[in-house]
Amino acid sequence: MKVAVFTETFLPKMDGIVRVICLLVDHLREHDIEVLIIAPNMAQDDNPVTEYNGCRVITLDGVPLPWYPEARFTGPSLRVYRELQAFQPDVAHFFHPVTVGLPGLAMVKALDIPTLISFHLDFARLAKHMNYGPINLGFMEGIADFMTRIVFNWGDYTLAPSKQIQTEMLNLGIKDVGLWRRGVDAERFHPDFYDDEMRAFLSDGDVDAPLLLYVGRLSREKHIHDLRPLMDEMPHARLALVGDGPYRPELEELFAGTNTKFTGYLKGETLSKAYASADIFVFPSSLETFGLVVVEAMAAGLPVVASRVGGIPDVVEEGYNGYTFNVGDTQAIIECVESISVTKERMAQMGRNGRTFAETQTWGHMMDEVIEHYQRLIYQHTAISARSA
Repeated sequence: MKVAVFTETFLPKMDGIVRVICLLVDHLREHDIEVLIIAPNMAQDDNPVTEYNGCRVITLDGVPLPWYPEARFTGPSLRVYRELQAFQPDVAHFFHPVTVGLPGLAMVKALDIPTLISFHLDFARLAKHMNYGPINLGFMEGIADFMTRIVFNWGDYTLAPSKQIQTEMLNLGIKDVGLWRRGVDAERFHPDFYDDEMRAFLSDGDVDAPLLLYVGRLSREKHIHDLRPLMDEMPHARLALVGDGPYRPELEELFAGTNTKFTGYLKGETLSKAYASADIFVFPSSLETFGLVVVEAMAAGLPVVASRVGGIPDVVEEGYNGYTFNVGDTQAIIECVESISVTKERMAQMGRNGRTFAETQTWGHMMDEVIEHYQRLIYQHTAISARSA
């Protein structure tokens, strides 16, 4: 089997979408499936990524979007069309097609290749949190919903990351929406990665204080500012914000005078140590399709306090491995954290419960289901072509 993967983001940038792509490609390679990756050039230097796990990566140059500088605007490429012709994929997988995926989708359709589109970013709801100069882009919400319906119905099949998103997509008028849950690498994220030096780094040396951890992009829609009242209520606690993004300068000003550490992006074993060396994972985001970092935190043995969005209600069992709250409810955040941290024994037990749950959420099973979707689409396409002939 040959699979062409189109994505709007890729290495060296690292986020939830890129992690899922890499895990999928790794799994496909383990099954001797050939993969061609088409992605924007995310490198900050003159060394674009051209290969990943034995797979060619075709990078497309572009310019940063003014309202979302971490994304790239790229145009259609005749080179990509020729590469697709030469590669002859059996199926094409599009990770939320926009500037790379839309031209690619047209090319793949012209080449009569079956298509799978997976949903990863709710642009319609994200628009309310984005500005272009003094203009808020919330007025684009209706347009984004309309375009989402058109684009996703153009593909042969759609995968949503959570039951909530699946329902929203069906209500939007998108047909044939399946479910592709997120898994976790329970070996990479594990309590055994606890590290004294990492805890000292994250807590600025106050290793005995309760250590709260956030991992993710530092952007407005993540509602990290909702953690400020928590720090006022628990001045003895420490908060580590792992990640970076356009909202960081404002957050640094907002959290000035509190016990808050900004670490920037961490990856690999360093990130594994950061998860395992904290006490409670806090995630107040207002917009998620799934919330992959929540399951990663559980795998590392952390109880979770997270907003009730995306796939988070699917994985957090109230009072067992964490608590959820409505977006913006800062008092609920405080109460949830205090309820978990009332004793070290309770905090540790809820962390163990989270680890137990995470061990049931393996990526292998989730990725096998994607391969089954590929096989079904190829079979259906072959059957339709045979009948047409």
